[in-house]
Amino acid sequence: MARAYSGTRDQLLQPVTRVLSNLVTPAQLLPGDHIYSWRRAYSYAHHGIYIGNGKVIHFTRAEGQQLTGTVLDKIASIDASVPCHVDTPCEECGEKLGNKGVVCTCMICFLQEGYLYRYDYGKSTIKFLLNVRGGTCTLALSDPCEEVLHRANYLLRNGFQCYNLFNSNCEDFAVYCKTGLFVVRGTAVGASGQATTLMGAPFAMVMASPIYIVGPLGMAVMTISMYCLSRYVADVKNRPGASKIAVEDLVRKLALVVAPQGS
Repeated sequence: MARAYSGTRDQLLQPVTRVLSNLVTPAQLLPGDHIYSWRRAYSYAHHGIYIGNGKVIHFTRAEGQQLTGTVLDKIASIDASVPCHVDTPCEECGEKLGNKGVVCTCMICFLQEGYLYRYDYGKSTIKFLLNVRGGTCTLALSDPCEEVLHRANYLLRNGFQCYNLFNSNCEDFAVYCKTGLFVVRGTAVGASGQATTLMGAPFAMVMASPIYIVGPLGMAVMTISMYCLSRYVADVKNRPGASKIAVEDLVRKLALVVAPQGS
């Protein structure tokens, strides 16, 4: 029996995210839209590209695969792109939850009972900074629908490197499909808005701690200012090293990044 979309586990916090995110219904979507759904009390979101007919192409991590390659993997799994493993294929799309890499599933499998949101492109600087939650919008402009769908389908057939929360995650995948902008610098690939939020907030608090001598208010103002600055600099439109790259060239570059030395 196909699982129904209810969103019941998000109902308590859902009014808050109406302000911080762009809540939509499936009927409002167009092919090529970048969509996402919050997971685990809105601590993280899973992103994908809507391709029409109720189908979504998204980038997932395999069960047991490293999340960050750091001690965080041993503490807890905070990632939302690894669905609970289900051996029985979904009746809607035939996919098994837990499949790795770039997959095409139905909307029900993508949402996993969460609410549906649409990622905003071409935000003004002021609106971008006022939306304090990373991973919901970008300053960059979206490319035409045909280009977005071509990139998503090409990566579905050819793959999108190994998953890493900080360097190559589901948001990086979706943003690349929408803009063609990506960072490939040695072994450093990507760096999404969600990752910036995760790392930027603690960094801003540490850097602002000396301001505590002028009082808690001064520290709060400085922390927020530094956090917003880190988000602005890290946005794909402004990020150092981000450049437009054809999807065919990206796949070749990613193959070189992950290839063993001397191979």
